[in-house]
Amino acid sequence: MAKVLSDIEIAQQTKLEPITAIAKQVGLTDDDLELYGKYKAKISFDAIKRLSKNEDGKLVLVTAITPTPAGEGKTLTTIGLAQALNYMGHKAVVALREPSLGPVFGIKGGAAGGGYSQVLPMEDINLHFTGDMHAITAANNLLAAAIDNHVHQGNALRIDVRRIIWKRVMDMNDRALRNVVVGMGGKVCGFPREDHFMIPVASEIMAALCLASDLMD
Repeated sequence: MAKVLSDIEIAQQTKLEPITAIAKQVGLTDDDLELYGKYKAKISFDAIKRLSKNEDGKLVLVTAITPTPAGEGKTLTTIGLAQALNYMGHKAVVALREPSLGPVFGIKGGAAGGGYSQVLPMEDINLHFTGDMHAITAANNLLAAAIDNHVHQGNALRIDVRRIIWKRVMDMNDRALRNVVVGMGGKVCGFPREDHFMIPVASEIMAALCLASDLMD
């Protein structure tokens, strides 16, 4: 009886094509890419603006299909559908959300599909990818620090420390940090108050990023 391979075994045994070769299949040049090694890249905004003049393709939205209690299956179904369309001769591209380390280190254990319907390199995508999640985390927590520093420096805006709703974020499953007290340690450490942590993808910064159409926006 043949051994049933795990998701990680399938991913690691697959020979990857360079991302530049993948990009050429959908009409992108090397100059359109910001490379993150051989197998990952971002598409430049200049390329997005240039290609926006092209005729729109068809959009297929895959939503919660027969989900398990934890919600698995949407990514796998989406990737499998794209694989089938490409096999039939259509030019299909998948657009997925970036996984959060919360689900990755939680019950799901990953969010890049599974079996022979995965996006690769699976480990990179599930862990740090291109660093966008960390940038969102830093931006959000900088604003949180600015709020506490304003209170510490005299609180000219008369912020009520009992009603601060701006939360800090960290991309990790850690229930002990959901509700905490910050500002302990004396005068140089600010005013003690209740604070809360959530994952970056649930933050206001992420919401603003998703709604923005360009850098100025």
